[in-house]
Amino acid sequence: MTVLSDLLASVFERGANAAKRGDWSRRPVKELVDALVSAQGEISGSLLAEQILARYRAEDDPAKLEFFHHLAGAMNVDPAAARSALDAYESEPSRASYRAFLTATEPPRQELIRRLNRMPGATGALVEMRADLLRLGRGVPELEALDLDFRHLFTSWFNRGFLVLRRITWDTPANVLEKIIAYEAVHAIDSWDDLRRRVQPEDRRCFAFFHPAMPDEPLIFVEVALTRGIPGAVQPLLAEGREALGASAADTAVFYSISNCQSGLAGMSFGNSLIKQVAGDLSGELPNITRFVTLSPIPGLMSWIDAEGINAQDADLPGLLPGLAAYYLLNAKGRGTAPLDPVARFHLGNGAIIHALHSDADLSEKGGAQSGGMMVNYLYDLRRTAERHEAFAASGAIAATSGVKSLAASGQKTLAARKEKTAEKNTASKSAKGT
Repeated sequence: MTVLSDLLASVFERGANAAKRGDWSRRPVKELVDALVSAQGEISGSLLAEQILARYRAEDDPAKLEFFHHLAGAMNVDPAAARSALDAYESEPSRASYRAFLTATEPPRQELIRRLNRMPGATGALVEMRADLLRLGRGVPELEALDLDFRHLFTSWFNRGFLVLRRITWDTPANVLEKIIAYEAVHAIDSWDDLRRRVQPEDRRCFAFFHPAMPDEPLIFVEVALTRGIPGAVQPLLAEGREALGASAADTAVFYSISNCQSGLAGMSFGNSLIKQVAGDLSGELPNITRFVTLSPIPGLMSWIDAEGINAQDADLPGLLPGLAAYYLLNAKGRGTAPLDPVARFHLGNGAIIHALHSDADLSEKGGAQSGGMMVNYLYDLRRTAERHEAFAASGAIAATSGVKSLAASGQKTLAARKEKTAEKNTASKSAKGT
């Protein structure tokens, strides 16, 4: 009888839950959101979370924007309550007054995101939700403030302690390999054969970070070539029919492509940990590997050259590019002291040094349009990355070899000469108009 009673109770409970689910499906998402934050029962909370995530996923962009504006407005911090709680804590610091202050200063939308995340598969759905928020909320102050709550929670959920490093091989499940092809952002993978050439040979490696809540979704991955010496061009590394090198004969690990996979995790710093762990693992596996370098694009170079008033079609430009590229990497600034070039910001921020520059290193259409075919090696000296990282973070100090600094000096002279020539032309033009 006990078994029968339990079975009947389970059937009735499922029926009741289905009825609730049906009722909630007719209510506005705003009401479901408010109800979830105030829900006391675990079952009702799960049903509400399920409905909210399903309804959100099916919405178009205007409806998603309305959803985000509701979170940004109705579920924001109450400034008056926060001020009152701070006054109370300042007047009489205690466990109770501090708890009240923390409660008052945490917006209800943070608890909403936590409760949504209790559903199976919700972490990936919330990452997609943040991708929508970043896309739709750009330039909208209250939505950019809302993103700070997502980022605050994601920083905890996706910290390094939760990430799992996995090597990607030809035996990796096909659904993951398909995502590696789709997410490759530096050197496009144009076929399954191309992918095989990057993961199967003895002198090739690919590693990715995964999160336990998203086991089939790579967060970031790096492709590595094991070589003798430091390469100065990418096409030979990717060439069809090349002769593979025995891993034990290599002395250099080349990180030639690093791709972030989840736009909803923008701003989460995975790359530094990925490079350092991969370097450490390779050092343990292959003691003959003594150098760790990148072969990186310079994606902002041609845009910067254009902004400096230099014609990309100038016949002299190819010979001037190395100097201009070196000057650009060492001196062109974005916000504050940070390098203008995004790849330079990443590697220099990780403690790398600008080691060498190479002309005609990327002959692809993308490489020509963005970098003029130039590529750069960033060298990771694992004994000094922490020191260089600290110097870069503190003052923007950029580590570079003497050869790169000499190139930058020649680039500076080129810029000065071009600006002087432009000024002379402008003066002459004005004089001609005056006569």
